Amino acid sequence: MLPRRYLPPIPALMALEAVDRLGTASAAAEELSLTQGAISRALQGLESQLGVPLLIRERQRLRLTPAGHDYVAEVRKALHLLASASITLRANPTGGSLNLAILPAFGMHWLAPRLARFAQTHPEVTINLSTRLRPFDFTGSSFDAAIHYGRQDWPGVDYLKLMDEEVLAVAAPSFPKLTKATDLLAHPLLQLESRTGDWGRWLAHHGSPGLRPPGMLFDQFATLTQGAIHGMGAALIPTFLIERELAEGRLVPIFGPPIRALGSYYLVWPSTGPDRAPLRSLRLWLQAETTDPALTPAAPPATIAPKPEAP
Repeated sequence: MLPRRYLPPIPALMALEAVDRLGTASAAAEELSLTQGAISRALQGLESQLGVPLLIRERQRLRLTPAGHDYVAEVRKALHLLASASITLRANPTGGSLNLAILPAFGMHWLAPRLARFAQTHPEVTINLSTRLRPFDFTGSSFDAAIHYGRQDWPGVDYLKLMDEEVLAVAAPSFPKLTKATDLLAHPLLQLESRTGDWGRWLAHHGSPGLRPPGMLFDQFATLTQGAIHGMGAALIPTFLIERELAEGRLVPIFGPPIRALGSYYLVWPSTGPDRAPLRSLRLWLQAETTDPALTPAAPPATIAPKPEAP
């Protein structure tokens, strides 16, 4: 535990944060429902306690010193964490909340259908879901864990592999027939902006390496899939995301069977820090979900060809 002299009062920290954001003691006082004098005394007390000047007073405005700027950035993170902890406590006053960052497509199609079973076996755990598309620093965030796609390249985390991924070249039923893979280059291509090399890998798998065809970019698989359904072009989409579209004939395979994608899906969590019970419960449950054959999702529709041997 740090000495108490290094723990300033929260009202003083809130006053400093508000002054940094709003620029004047009067504006900070109005936002915090205090008097201007109370704000000034709080800031003076904070500077006195820390022994470091934090503010430059210029007529009617207050400006933070360089050291003050660095300090208030950390203060803002700490205040956010305290507020998040309070929100989490109110959401589940008996304890057991877990904040999980998810990828939208994976969360909707793979994780969400399984979470009902988790809730039945672990009613004491409340899972709060938020979307994050890329790796982030767990330090200073409110997240306990995240879903990651790719390789094991997220620094400072531990991994639980959830699923490999296969992608299938698909299009609307009206898409022209192809006799060879490179015929695709004469048609519009759709691709995810975070996976612009997928078509090149697909072509290399079919014997035409060294190509990186351009294509219309989408930021999420949901909009990419709709683009393919409405005839905008061919798309490479993970098979688990389009089982219904294939079964209903809204999308059709256009050349070859599914191929192994470059990445896999993982549950990741900070490698340092306490092993909280809610995270441990989710981790062990997901491990059982991914290894028990009885819990494996049904096989893909018959329109998807058998998995080929790895190239």
